[in-house]
Amino acid sequence: MESKSKILLIYTGGTIGMIKDYRSGALMPFDFSELESKIPELSQLECTIESISFEHPIDSSNMKPQDWLKIAGLIEQNYDLFDGFVVLHGSDTMSYTSSALSYMLENLSKPVVFTGSQLPIGDLRTDAKENLITSIQIAALKEKNKPLIQEVCLYFEYKLYRANRTTKVNAEHFKAFESPNFPPLITSGVHLKINYSSLLKPKGNKKLVVHKALDNNVAILKLFPGFSEKLLEGVLRVPDLKAIILETYGAGNAPTEEWLFRELKKAIEKGIHIVNVTQCYGGSVLMGSYKTSEMLKKLPLINGGDITTEAAITKLMYLLGSRVSKKSFQTIFETSLRGEMT
Repeated sequence: MESKSKILLIYTGGTIGMIKDYRSGALMPFDFSELESKIPELSQLECTIESISFEHPIDSSNMKPQDWLKIAGLIEQNYDLFDGFVVLHGSDTMSYTSSALSYMLENLSKPVVFTGSQLPIGDLRTDAKENLITSIQIAALKEKNKPLIQEVCLYFEYKLYRANRTTKVNAEHFKAFESPNFPPLITSGVHLKINYSSLLKPKGNKKLVVHKALDNNVAILKLFPGFSEKLLEGVLRVPDLKAIILETYGAGNAPTEEWLFRELKKAIEKGIHIVNVTQCYGGSVLMGSYKTSEMLKKLPLINGGDITTEAAITKLMYLLGSRVSKKSFQTIFETSLRGEMT
């Protein structure tokens, strides 16, 4: 018989943690110590639930790398006490935070499930209850007395995704997230349909390592028709800049302007890492497939493959913070570390 799972809820802020005062119409913070009295369905789950909140919950638009460190620290402090973790987070930057946590939590062997909602937990038509209940249920899943999920995930609107494969695609529909280049890990219907072949399995029985050094001297630059030399020069001259995500067209294509090649080459020679990521919703960078990407391959730019922009920028922060050598930086970035790229 499987032992009962212990799950820790970590509330960072966001819509899911708000409840409406129907007399005034104002939104107020939800008291998570009263969680089971407000959501009695939780008593049907085969797990025990405890909760902890940020002292000052924040809107996810205000989320910063130091807040990622706070979440990672709470998981580290409680890692041996709980079987799984559910992080309640605003949806706007959830893909960034959860991607960052996937790199920061090395050798993770327990579930860390991010979720949130589009409507407050006390709203009549809220999506918060289903997202919360199912996230806890998934975090509590065990097989042979070990957690079934052993990675950082994101649950929203009946789908559990690998967190570093997600992007927010809608600001008002309940289906706010998608994973364009990787299938859902679990689909919630009448039953939980588990995609076993896609689950990340830890290599060996290694101790959790929490990486706390992040370097945010990075930038995202998106190409567009009319993209100018002055704009590129301005970005490349930002003090202490160490790396750039260059969002290119299609399969990694860019204008064949001589100045573009010259400025990117100078930046690389100065030690700035430049990652080629497609601005398309889905698909992968394949430099050299078209003449418009041949020069980028020759520079060479780092090939982002099918990584999302959210996973790419947080991977840069993680690798720069880890002081990866310039000689091996490209090879390591182009290697899938936590299942973030194919």
